[in-house]
Amino acid sequence: MNKSQLRELLLQALEHEKGGIQVYQTALECAVNEDLKEEWEEYLAQTEIHAERLTGVCESMGYDPAEMTPGRKIVQQMGKSLVQAMKAAQAAGDPAAAELVACDCVVLAETKDHANWKLIGKCAEAMNGDGSEELAAAYDEIEDQEDEHLYHSKGWGRELWLKSLGINAVLPPPEEQKDVKSAAAAAKAERAVTR
Repeated sequence: MNKSQLRELLLQALEHEKGGIQVYQTALECAVNEDLKEEWEEYLAQTEIHAERLTGVCESMGYDPAEMTPGRKIVQQMGKSLVQAMKAAQAAGDPAAAELVACDCVVLAETKDHANWKLIGKCAEAMNGDGSEELAAAYDEIEDQEDEHLYHSKGWGRELWLKSLGINAVLPPPEEQKDVKSAAAAAKAERAVTR
């Protein structure tokens, strides 16, 4: 395994989780739907734990969790861009539109977050020693939460968009109602809805 790239992945993933905290804090300011607020409050709390766990993983592997690599700086800037987009939507004065922008930003952030954790899982499978147990334990603890964050957030975004378009929407979305944690289950839940 390329240890330099593993270090880079973990530092970028840590930065993405830290940015995710800011994304959720800002998204909560944009949320109008009370069920969505409750969901995002839960995800914010989990994301804070994910950042703590990744900090511990980095430390257990001998990486400086504060090291700012060029790739990590880019990840940081991407997170700030999502926050800026939501703040701009808020400033426009249409709460429903700002909520839609927040949903889109959360889905973008969670898509990358989900991909990071899938890669972390592959690394945990492939390595031995040097923090591999800590890495595997973090993956086992967090992976299902990341699935939920992604698939439920996509459902919220879709259904709120449908509502804004004047099309029958299901709120909370079917992904939330069925507590899906996979792409297949999310697709099945969405197909089961009659509009």
